[in-house]
Order: sequence, then C-alpha cells, then structure tokens
Amino acid sequence: MENERKLIAGAMVTLSLATAAMIVVPFMQLKDVPAPQALAPYTSEELVYIANACIACHTQQPSTTGAGIADASRGWGRASVAADYHYDSPPLLGTMRTGPDLFNIGARQPSADWHLGHLFQPRAYVPGSVMPAYRYMFEVKDPGSVAKGERVVSLPPGAVEEGKVVVAKPEALDLVAYLQGLDRTYTVLSAEEAEWAASRLAPNRLAKEPDEAVTDTNESEKANETKTNP
Repeated sequence: MENERKLIAGAMVTLSLATAAMIVVPFMQLKDVPAPQALAPYTSEELVYIANACIACHTQQPSTTGAGIADASRGWGRASVAADYHYDSPPLLGTMRTGPDLFNIGARQPSADWHLGHLFQPRAYVPGSVMPAYRYMFEVKDPGSVAKGERVVSLPPGAVEEGKVVVAKPEALDLVAYLQGLDRTYTVLSAEEAEWAASRLAPNRLAKEPDEAVTDTNESEKANETKTNP
C-alpha cells in the first residue's frame, strides 16, 4: 500500500511539473504579447473556416526547423511567432498538411476569383488535388436568373456545364475574405529586438539566415509563384 501511495504521489508530481512546463510557463510568458500593428482582428469570416474543418488539412504555422525547413523555399513565409495568433479563438495552427500551409495565402494568392473557383472545383486549378469540392457553397443557375448583387464566379472552361453560371453563396464569400486576409508579411520584430535575436543565434546559423527572424524574405518566391499551386 505504501508503494502504491508513493507511485501515485510521484505520478501527480510529474504531471504537475509537466503541466507547469508546457502550459503554465508559456502562458505566463506570452499572455501579454501584443498583436503586431499590421494584424487586423478577425470577423465572423473566421467561423466559416472553422465550421468547414479547413484546419484538418491545412496548417498556419511555417517553420524553419524539422519538417518545416523547406517552408520558406515553398513561398509559405517566415516562421510564425506567438503574436501572429493574437486574435485567433481558437488558435488555428493546425497539425496536418494534406494541403499547403495557409499562413500567407492572402499574399501568395490574392485573387478572389481564384479562391472561389478553387473552392467550387479544386481540380480545375490544381490537377490531382485531393481537396474536396465545396459545391454546397455555390448555386448553379441560368444566366438570366442571377439576381442583382449576386457574385458570379469566373471559372475555367469545362468547370461547369455549358449554358450555366456559378453563383457564390455568402459563406463562400466569407471564407474567401478570410483567406485573403491571411497576409502575415509584416515585420514582427523591432530593430532592437531583431538585433537581440541575432545575437542569440549560433554564428553558423546567423551567417545563413540573417533576416529570417525579422520579416518575410520570400518576395521573389511570391513573384515567381504560379497561380496553379499556391
């Protein structure tokens, strides 16, 4: 019985220490981190992203280590920091990358027409895509039945039956507005913070990645990136 008590006590202490190290301490360190000045608060548009489980296949957390070491070369942007998620409720970092990271999709692909068409029929834009078509966010109509103010989607040839047009529902427009707003190309560190961060890097890494912690260094990748694979 005494050994059992010791075992239970040891497990409780271990759990308490792990909770403190992984939850309490990071929370205390980050709870007062302000939002970057260029980061705008979300509106109800974020709820459409959550409701459609986009987080199940897409992350919003580029990295520079481990499996994420190639993220910058893919044009996905700088490594994310805690302040980037200031307005997220819940945080939408994601854990699976069945599809590309969306941290900077609004900067990589700003076209509303592209996003709307991609939601209606992904394979018309990315051949071989495994993303499901969100056709329930749209209506297929005769051109003469389109009401004033409705958003007709511009689609590639063959994406909809001949003589029909596709009209986006409000939830499709909200989701696209949210995706267009995912633009974290702003600077996240002041000059003083960047200098301090650079001083903490190992000399060999500093020589290779001088600007990585400061801002998005992928403008050239964005300029060369094709619209078929954002």
